[in-house]
Amino acid sequence: MLIQSTRFGEIEVSNQDLLSFPDGLPGFLDEKKFAFLPQGQDNPFALLQSAISPDLAFVIVEPFTFFSDYSFQLSDDFVQELKLSKENPPQIFNIVTIKENLENATVNLLAPIIVNWQTKIAQQIILEKTEYTTRHKLFPNGLPHKQESEGGK
Repeated sequence: MLIQSTRFGEIEVSNQDLLSFPDGLPGFLDEKKFAFLPQGQDNPFALLQSAISPDLAFVIVEPFTFFSDYSFQLSDDFVQELKLSKENPPQIFNIVTIKENLENATVNLLAPIIVNWQTKIAQQIILEKTEYTTRHKLFPNGLPHKQESEGGK
């Protein structure tokens, strides 16, 4: 499938990389199909590009890379609705906001995106009774520095 993106031009996306959001996303209820675009094997970031609106894309990240203690409970009804199980666990993503630069990026831990890769169905939920917010600093101690190589020594 070909998808238009204002940021990336025309993108060829396989059906296995298309996610269906039956309820849309909060604030974008009519947006029901997104392409999942990984940014490389060692890169924790990915993009969700709308299959309909070329100018709608989100940077997402697996939260556990940056917040190892991030946790929440999914209701039994939600688990059944998304057809999740121990054999078919969800993959969790959160939306990242990058304003001026990556160092000041924030991540929305209040509203994770839950993905069932078997059915290609996803849903963003809003957590209740939690201290998580929509603006957790992704790099509270600044950007990590690449280790300098000791080449030649």
